[in-house]
Amino acid sequence: TGGAVTVAGSKEAIEGASVCRSGSTTDWHCGTIQQRNASITYPQGNVFELVRTNVCAEPGDSGGSFISIDQAQGVTSGGSGDCTSGGITYFQPIGEILTTYGLTLVTDSTADAPPSAGTCTGYPQIITGTLNRGQFVYQPDNRQYRATTVGVHTGCLDANEGVDFDLYLQKWNGRVWDTVATADGLGSDKKISYTGTPGYYRYRVLSSSGSSPYTLGYKSP
Repeated sequence: TGGAVTVAGSKEAIEGASVCRSGSTTDWHCGTIQQRNASITYPQGNVFELVRTNVCAEPGDSGGSFISIDQAQGVTSGGSGDCTSGGITYFQPIGEILTTYGLTLVTDSTADAPPSAGTCTGYPQIITGTLNRGQFVYQPDNRQYRATTVGVHTGCLDANEGVDFDLYLQKWNGRVWDTVATADGLGSDKKISYTGTPGYYRYRVLSSSGSSPYTLGYKSP
């Protein structure tokens, strides 16, 4: 909408991390990083050391900003496909741009970084419940919440030690619920941070092993 999105720095996101980009043609779209140090062949020649993503883009989006949570990543270089059927987009990492042109990234130390986890305190929305092995529930209250702007979704799940609980963030795509972020490693405590576009979201809390009360804290843009 012509406004600014503040960032806290330019730490490189790893493969599999969520990223979003802005563009003058298609506005904001999000996806994940698929490969770092990738290359692409344009009619004018080869470009190396780019980052490949599954974020869609269309002609005119080149040069738009890429971000991951609160960290600047780079600018759109090019790709293939479109935002109707999907596609692949590459971005030029920001570090080389800053170095080559002698630029300094403007940052804000109070950018919207995820709250600290642990016992899931400090989140504006807190939900509690109990699950037995194999059970799951959608939160908040078997419904969803709406995000009206691009921003960071942060979720924190805390259960008793000795159980294995998993946390998933899902977004409605107009037909089905897509899982856009996952925290399903071993253990009772989980955290999710995901940069997403406006839309409807919900969390899925699953007990993979054990029974326990749990606390889910979350924050939306």
